[in-house]
Amino acid sequence: MLIKILLLEDDSLFGETIVDLLEEEGYKVFHCLNGQDAIDAIYARKFDLYLLDINVPLIDGLSLLKELREADDITSAIFLTSRKDKESLENGFLNGADDYITKPFDVDELLLRIKAVLRRVKKENVECVDDLCYDEVHKTIRYKGKELELSQKEYELLLLFLKNYNETITKEVILSELWSSAEGGSDGAIRVYVNRIKQMLPDMKIENIRGIGYRLVS
Repeated sequence: MLIKILLLEDDSLFGETIVDLLEEEGYKVFHCLNGQDAIDAIYARKFDLYLLDINVPLIDGLSLLKELREADDITSAIFLTSRKDKESLENGFLNGADDYITKPFDVDELLLRIKAVLRRVKKENVECVDDLCYDEVHKTIRYKGKELELSQKEYELLLLFLKNYNETITKEVILSELWSSAEGGSDGAIRVYVNRIKQMLPDMKIENIRGIGYRLVS
């Protein structure tokens, strides 16, 4: 799986150096020069890790991470900063950081810390049901080791099936979980998403329990 990292660093030259280093290691890196661009990028796509400088324009790194945590974003984050005072260190962890590296730092140390954080998160968050493994933190589902390309509704429905494996889920529950009252889901919409998921899982079966709902079985 391609690991996607967001780098928030307002020093463009230093940021490009970090990008080159990480991409040589096989990571996909999105470099942002200010906090607002970082927020926009985060809301536009999923990341596996945030690397955040603190002193950046528009929205500083500490405020950015605090905002993300308050929005229930628990993506791992490492601060890369020249600040060495105890207060900044404490604020970094209080605002939800997983690690904190002060500049200048050894690039090998940075790579080791990134790998350690990603390895820890992977162990903590991945759950598997037969050939399907899901990660609620990064909102991904893998089938036989390959990540499925899912829309938001497809992800939510398949996750619901996985959490209730071998159990019947009523249509009413599916409608309440996937659609708000304003959206107004329907039986027909459920069938569309069920059929799409069936095509992705040739060795598994979603049974239609007539008049009641659906059940995922192997």
